[in-house]
Amino acid sequence: MDPGHHSLETVALRKEYPGTVALRDVSLRCEGGEIRALLGKNGAGKSTLVKLLGGALQRSSGEIIVDGVRVRFRSPGEALRSGIATVHQELSLIPGLTVAENIFLGRLPRRRGLIDWHAACTNADLLLAELGLALDVRMQAGKLGVARMQMIEIAKAMSHAPSVLMLDEPTSALAHRETEKLFTLLRNLAAKGVVLLYITHRLEEIHRIADAVTVLRNGELVGTVPIAAATAGTISGMMFGEMLGGARRMEAPLQGAPVMEVRGFTRRDAYSDISFTLHRGEILGIAGVLGAGRTELLRGLFGADPHDAGTVTLEGQTVSSFSPSRMKELGVALAPEDRKAEGLIQILSTRVNINLADYWPPSRRWFTTAGRERAVARKYGRELDIAVSSLDGPVSDLSGGTQQKVVIAKWLTTGPRVFLLDEPTRGIDVRAKQQVFEIVRRLSREGIAFLVVSSELEELMEFCHRILVLKKGHMAGEVHPRESSMETLIGICME
Repeated sequence: MDPGHHSLETVALRKEYPGTVALRDVSLRCEGGEIRALLGKNGAGKSTLVKLLGGALQRSSGEIIVDGVRVRFRSPGEALRSGIATVHQELSLIPGLTVAENIFLGRLPRRRGLIDWHAACTNADLLLAELGLALDVRMQAGKLGVARMQMIEIAKAMSHAPSVLMLDEPTSALAHRETEKLFTLLRNLAAKGVVLLYITHRLEEIHRIADAVTVLRNGELVGTVPIAAATAGTISGMMFGEMLGGARRMEAPLQGAPVMEVRGFTRRDAYSDISFTLHRGEILGIAGVLGAGRTELLRGLFGADPHDAGTVTLEGQTVSSFSPSRMKELGVALAPEDRKAEGLIQILSTRVNINLADYWPPSRRWFTTAGRERAVARKYGRELDIAVSSLDGPVSDLSGGTQQKVVIAKWLTTGPRVFLLDEPTRGIDVRAKQQVFEIVRRLSREGIAFLVVSSELEELMEFCHRILVLKKGHMAGEVHPRESSMETLIGICME
């Protein structure tokens, strides 16, 4: 198969939902032998495009052309039969089955009505050899590490001999050494003429793997640039556009006294030698690509996960033991990334969820009443504008934005000095995001200090006083939004 033999093209590809356009008339062309990186911030339309190409969604209008043939998909199976294979971020292998069984699942070779295990293993061996992979195809997939399981996912996709291979965040769970092995495999596939569409948030990866970069913004195609032209300035301008110059910046906070001092904080294989000072009333952002150690750092500071070394001081008091209950007593709160599973109890009422953090340990009282709970819920409901038809209804009925307000209210009942926020605006609409921003700003003016992790770089630039950048678990730099540009922030992330 010669490089350039395969091709993928979309013509005015569009996906509409009632009241919104998720993808607006996207036209692009990718050639075999090329690795095309697809970039865009959350909500830019990357997932919609991948689902349309992979058959998980049906287009509203436009064309998809594979190897010069116009195709229409009603299912992922039809897309696969037409030559488009997808490797998703979430691994789909069955741990109890062998490598060979996983690769040919549902289409194992048969002989005289029975599965031909010898042929299955032989075919799997030949496929892995062609891909440059040395693995025992008779081994159970569950005994392999994450990196090898990712390789098997790719082998499984390639067993269909696709023209196009789409990879969604393939390195999100891989270490540096494992990532390099994956890149070698992808370059080998490109050399065979396969079209590779590589979706990633890791900006620093694109110069190591991509030949060109395509950027989506607000459901539209901004453009494609060769990798040599994909500088930090070019990428930031394409991803964020005119909002770079128009974003509102936070006023510099009054230099309050240090409320949290972190020195040499380390957890092996997650983050190393993290040191910073957080001041009263300050909103300190933490930026970094997926896998940089941001969530792990917040969980370590809250005592939800262990750490190996380092010290934390809260208003001059060194923390001697770490656990969520102890950190809560010391005035630290955590709104986790997964608010549905870890921040709230979905089957319980809004009233109960707002009062959850004040139940245990019973430092001031040994019991409560529904009346007291309702009074507390009403108080914080007014302060945070939590609009619910009934405080006694299940919190699962609320929108993502309202649920996030309930999480914040839950911790405000404890009177925190430091609030750790992990992806506070993920999965909520634009209006709810602005409401969360205003809540954080107001509480910071009242003296609460915030440590905020977000994948939305423009949000950090808009409402943080300072931004620390983590890269592969290490401190890579510090940005002051009032004095810096988005290009500077992206440049540190891409270095």
